[in-house]
Formats: sequence, structure tokens, C-alpha cells
Amino acid sequence: METRVASISIIVENKESTEALNTLLHKYGDAIIGRMGIPYPAKGINIISIVIDAPLDDINALTGALGNIEGITAKATTSRI
Repeated sequence: METRVASISIIVENKESTEALNTLLHKYGDAIIGRMGIPYPAKGINIISIVIDAPLDDINALTGALGNIEGITAKATTSRI
């Protein structure tokens, strides 16, 4: 199956949601190339950047599932190739 590389930006506004977030990311762990987290205490949020190589359906499913977790916003940017 054809895969694409994508960058998923995640903003965590509710720290109680991190367990659900980490469980979901673990499910896609084999496709994740890298992950970077940046705490931003001044605003009380955390920013996470994920780079993933997966089929487009999986990228969209992960991004949608992340966005369905309360207190989390997620957006993906996908390569064309």
C-alpha cells in the first residue's frame, strides 16, 4: 500500500487528555518517524509535532481521532508523494 509522509501538529489544552493521546499514538507507533514535545507554561498548553509515514487513510484516521479527544486540537500536512 502506498504511504505518504505527514506532519501532525497537536495542541494539548487539557492535561487530563494526555493518557488518551499517548494510547492513540502508541497504536500508530510503527508508522511514527519522530515526535517532539514542547511545553508552553505561559499559556498552560503543550505542543507536540509528529512525523509519520503511513497510508493516507491512516494519517486521516489518526488526525481525526486526535481531534476527537477533549482538549486536543490536531492538524495534518501531507506530502504529495
